[in-house]
Amino acid sequence: MSNYSGLKVLVVEDEGFVALMIEDMLEDLGCEIVASAARLTEARGLAATATIDLAILDVNLAGHPSFPVAEILRERGIPFFFSTGYGQSGLSHDFADQPLIGKPFSAKQLQETIARALGSTNPRL
Repeated sequence: MSNYSGLKVLVVEDEGFVALMIEDMLEDLGCEIVASAARLTEARGLAATATIDLAILDVNLAGHPSFPVAEILRERGIPFFFSTGYGQSGLSHDFADQPLIGKPFSAKQLQETIARALGSTNPRL
């Protein structure tokens, strides 16, 4: 697996067990978990202020779409991707071009999606 040592990641996921699983996979890849948010208000605040290199966004946060968080990240120029069990149909048209990983996913799929989100210009690839 690639080493994403020092890559600062924000995890936005409302299911505690799933969040822990994602964090474990990220740490195995060498990432640093800057913060984890389970609710939209908290996630919006972190997206606006945290020093991060990448964010993983669950599409549905306790019944609220995470698209406002994605808008903030897009405005800041921070790469992100969505994590969902709904597939591509769960994304709004505004974010149809963003990388997406379907739940459940493996560490290899996570690694591949991180690579897509960061793009080929990232020196960690």
